[in-house]
Amino acid sequence: MTSSRTVFRAARAFVDGRFRPAAVVVDDGRIAQVLGIDNAVPGATEVVVPEDAVLLPGLVDSHVHVNEPGRTEWEGFASATRAAAAGGVTTIVDMPLNSIPPTTTAEALRIKRAAAEASARVDVAFWGGAVADNLGRLGPLHDAGVVGFKCFLSPSGVAEFGHLDREQLDAAMHEIAALGSRLIVHAEDPDLLTGEGPLGRGYAGFLASRPPESEASAIDAVIAAARRSGARAHIVHLGDGAALPAIRAAKADGVHLTVETCPHYLTITADEIPDGASEFKCCPPIRERAHQDLLWEGVLEGTIDAIVSDHSPSTADLKHAGDGDFGLAWGGISGLQVGFAAVWTEALARGIRLETLVPLFTTGPAAVAGLTGLGVIETGAPAHLAVFGPEDSYAVHAAELHHRNPISAYDGRELTGRIRRTWLRGRPVFDVDEAASVAAASSAGPRGRLLHAGEAGA
Repeated sequence: MTSSRTVFRAARAFVDGRFRPAAVVVDDGRIAQVLGIDNAVPGATEVVVPEDAVLLPGLVDSHVHVNEPGRTEWEGFASATRAAAAGGVTTIVDMPLNSIPPTTTAEALRIKRAAAEASARVDVAFWGGAVADNLGRLGPLHDAGVVGFKCFLSPSGVAEFGHLDREQLDAAMHEIAALGSRLIVHAEDPDLLTGEGPLGRGYAGFLASRPPESEASAIDAVIAAARRSGARAHIVHLGDGAALPAIRAAKADGVHLTVETCPHYLTITADEIPDGASEFKCCPPIRERAHQDLLWEGVLEGTIDAIVSDHSPSTADLKHAGDGDFGLAWGGISGLQVGFAAVWTEALARGIRLETLVPLFTTGPAAVAGLTGLGVIETGAPAHLAVFGPEDSYAVHAAELHHRNPISAYDGRELTGRIRRTWLRGRPVFDVDEAASVAAASSAGPRGRLLHAGEAGA
């Protein structure tokens, strides 16, 4: 009879904010003890992490567009959560769009949860949506367990999820503050955006149509509304590095504000994007190297709270609409599976240590979503674990990723660092040497759980 107790032995395990030798004892899906590496654990199954790899807590991604139901051909819970597991991510938080219906009512959340329950391979929590039509009626969605609310200050790209004007933003902030929840904001000022419709295949035209001033103006509005209301606010996918001083000042002044950026902003620059390469289109856009350098400064000095994928896939026909016209193609980057490795590759080039990055992919996103006890290797935490080979080198091939559609801005990029194995509550959900069989798994194997606000994946 196989023991239910497992001990993971690693010369480098990420414990208490640093890498050290450890024996991590897992019992009934939870971490029971963190011992010295040589401590005996009678009756336990042994997992020995190779000397050239590290043991990480499962990563958390608080910004994932799964799109199911309604646009499952873009992505779905089966494919998205396989990709997550292959990237070491054991908890995702699903965005309220681009599914149909969008998650703007308690009934829509029930439909979304039913879709996830059928096929999720990692844990899933859910953002609700704040749109003009449900302002003043966010309470039932909050009570149903969403971790917070997402709004847009500019058009979202889908008709069924409208954006808020400044007055509506203020109303949403006050309502959400009263609920004790949080508002996460796509911050671009629509009055500073230009170029609706075709823009051509040149990236420069698209970049000019969404200038950094559009982010800065919208972020100022979010800060002002958060200050007036006392609400917890979060800026999603920051691309404008020049906006960081305003964010830093607001935080220092006691505004309840957090901010994220994404792997594509930290690893790709505008001058690398070829004409017609609409797989690189996202909003806000990937900007010049100067912005990337400022974002890395924000990472290192702690203004940026989390690095998340903003995984926003679509079908090939939408992504390449207009033969790569940057005005017509769908805007979104597919990077859930490779984001951590991409950022580590860039960090290596900049001389940044791995322990600097890990919290930004674990406890940082968990805190953004208000999910406690995740992203750590400590007694009592869910045994979400991943083995990462920091020196593993390989080329990304979009067709080999677990995302539903074989389109990625990382296609062909040479990366250093790879997730080799992932466990959810101590049970394996990914092994790089058995990736094909894991991808083919259906009802067999562990399933992810659906989380409510404040939960720790118990």
